[in-house]
Amino acid sequence: MNKNKLYPTWFAAGALILYTVLFVIPSIIGIGYSFTDWSAYTDKLKFVGLDNFKVILSADENYLKIIKNTLGFTFITTILKNILGLGLAVLLTKSIKVRNFHRGVMFMPSVLSTLILGMIFTSILDPGNGLLNEFFRAVGLDFLAQKWLTSPKFAFGSVMGVDIWRGTGYIMTILIAGILSISPEYYEAAGLDGASGWQKFRFVTLPLLLPTLATTTVLNVIYGLKVFDMIYALTNGGPGKATTEVLYTAVFKKFGTGQYAIGTALSSVMFIFMVIIGFFMIRIMTRNEVQE
Repeated sequence: MNKNKLYPTWFAAGALILYTVLFVIPSIIGIGYSFTDWSAYTDKLKFVGLDNFKVILSADENYLKIIKNTLGFTFITTILKNILGLGLAVLLTKSIKVRNFHRGVMFMPSVLSTLILGMIFTSILDPGNGLLNEFFRAVGLDFLAQKWLTSPKFAFGSVMGVDIWRGTGYIMTILIAGILSISPEYYEAAGLDGASGWQKFRFVTLPLLLPTLATTTVLNVIYGLKVFDMIYALTNGGPGKATTEVLYTAVFKKFGTGQYAIGTALSSVMFIFMVIIGFFMIRIMTRNEVQE
């Protein structure tokens, strides 16, 4: 057999082994620990079946609220990032002055450290001397000054707003690449048929952009389900009980207090969500995609 033909086979086999060792086996072990009473306070592991999952799904705990927060954060930020990113992508592929400069400005927040952004926005959204509230007071709109990060009414919306601001530029960049890959011939043909700008967007750009939108949607969903640093930097899950708590911050706190079994059970729940939602999102988003 030709040695050149063996290289892809050996490479694929090596990649499969590496993937199994580094991902599959640790995942299975982690899921296995979620069925035990593993903690920092026990010397021996004891099989407890579904007890940890019963605790997570119990109405007496805050875990259901944490799961709801995670799904809500994922849904809202995914929708708004895609909508805003698509709008900016369409705008910044037009012939406007200093187009590349505007693209760079919009993309810049996505390359900054999330923890640094958290510190900056903690200062900006401070209820006392924060820049946002000071601005509202300066222009006579005192009623708009709120406790953005310390009030249960506004905290979760404020966190999502900061995350949307940070991530929209990244989604915009991906969608710009998708738009630029569409052949100009389609727009020329649509123009000859008398199509307006909106009709070109609706019947040419959007259908041909569905594969790219599917990609950005899946990326946003995965990010939303495993979000941690933005929540941790801005509110640490507060104010109050689980107001802005999500799965990853809950896992972090459980491991920090030695409750390893509950932490691994929450990780397993998150993993299941990622697999199921990611699978269905790909199926839905690619069902009606148009091939060029």
